[in-house]
Amino acid sequence: MHNTISIKENREFLRLYKHGNFISSDCLILYYRKNKSDMKRLGVTVSKKVGKAVVRNRVRRRIKENFREIENQISDGYDYIIVSRVKAAEYDYKKIGSALRYMLKKAELL
Repeated sequence: MHNTISIKENREFLRLYKHGNFISSDCLILYYRKNKSDMKRLGVTVSKKVGKAVVRNRVRRRIKENFREIENQISDGYDYIIVSRVKAAEYDYKKIGSALRYMLKKAELL
């Protein structure tokens, strides 16, 4: 993710949850909001309900890699937070990617 900045501050996550728009699929939820810069910013959240650390990290890696693959097609100037649902642990790489693409197209950001 060469031109995407990571969101790490809790207040940034909370601001996006409160003031951002969202779209959901069966395994992911996408929160998005226009930011004041021309950069993309991404945050990924995977709850402990998804599984133990190995499973959570696998889901997080799959989400980030799918985002990285289509990064150049995604609109700049937005903050994105992707929240994993419990079902994401059962899904493979391609299903997570198709869910992410579906949500971005629905939000007209792809």
